[in-house]
Amino acid sequence: MGTMPGYFDHNATTPIAGVARRAWVEAEESYWHNPSGLYREAGESRRVLEDWREALADHLDVEDPERLVFTSGATEANNAIVGHFARNLGGVIVVSGIEHPSVEAPASLLEKNERLRRLPTDPLNGTVELGYLREWISKGEVGAVSLMAANNETGALQPWREAAALCREAGIPFHTDAAQWIGKLPVCGFHQAGFVTGSAHKFGGAKGVGFLVLPEEELGSPFHGLVGGPQEQGRRAGTENLPGVASMVAALLERGDATLTDWSERQARFRDDFEVRLEKEAGVKILAKGGDRLWNTSMFVLPEGKNVKWLARLSQRGYSVSTGSACSAGKENPSSVMMAMGLSFEEMGRVLRISGGGETGEEEWMGLAEAIIEVGKEIGA
Repeated sequence: MGTMPGYFDHNATTPIAGVARRAWVEAEESYWHNPSGLYREAGESRRVLEDWREALADHLDVEDPERLVFTSGATEANNAIVGHFARNLGGVIVVSGIEHPSVEAPASLLEKNERLRRLPTDPLNGTVELGYLREWISKGEVGAVSLMAANNETGALQPWREAAALCREAGIPFHTDAAQWIGKLPVCGFHQAGFVTGSAHKFGGAKGVGFLVLPEEELGSPFHGLVGGPQEQGRRAGTENLPGVASMVAALLERGDATLTDWSERQARFRDDFEVRLEKEAGVKILAKGGDRLWNTSMFVLPEGKNVKWLARLSQRGYSVSTGSACSAGKENPSSVMMAMGLSFEEMGRVLRISGGGETGEEEWMGLAEAIIEVGKEIGA
């Protein structure tokens, strides 16, 4: 299935890529046996699972494939890592104020014990201010750090490499949620980032599968996610999702650095032209415009009217957009990302997030701009 012309919610989920669907079907038909079994067919399933683990490790430049643990997605992996930090480490756990709910929610449980600190965010560019982290590390107060690679709402690219280097120098465990980065931008440096998490359905793979990368020093540690079985070397119980893993690896390998670089250059140009027109003709306020962002993402505050009304009218015109993170959409609680960006509660109700795909054409971007301008005239009439 190709990209739907009016679909602009790729940060929530992506249509499955053809190569990923074919890999899924082949694995489901040929390798449906439990890889933990002792008979010959189970052994073959185990062999291909390890082949896929090695292929993913090679793509991520992770020298030891045993550092890779297959999960049901980044949400499970993020919960497991934050839980590991809380159970096994002293000191405060530092997160950004713009983390995905799958990091924010488990981390927030540490607040009652005063073991959680949040890095402030610069509202102009949407990135965290690392000066605070340097200060806290210098005082010996930090037990672990979690900082996402790219924000799922604003698209702002975070200084995760710099944060990882600070933590590495101080001997502090570091985690980056790379669910929005991987599959959109070239993979570079994640093998040195410590804990890394990703999710297949963000880059054309099947839903319900993801991975986490363990630091080398954690290979002999008590780290575990789900318990109750010996799978994934005891780090994550439950029968491995072989078809899902096959689709994830196939989808990611198809997106080579050349493809991602081409998408980045071309789509950023389409997105920027889209924003210029909306600022001029619709009076929107672009968020995180002052910094580097994912090439596919635009988040802005509408001039008037509730965003759900805009969303409904755009949907009637064949355009699928979002009011923010799919994991917090439709709830009364304000978005932590929008709060970190300095928006008032009233402004939060006027925010739309647009996220295209690698094959989204200029015609689709300009068509959405035209539709937004038309809806603005209707609402303002």
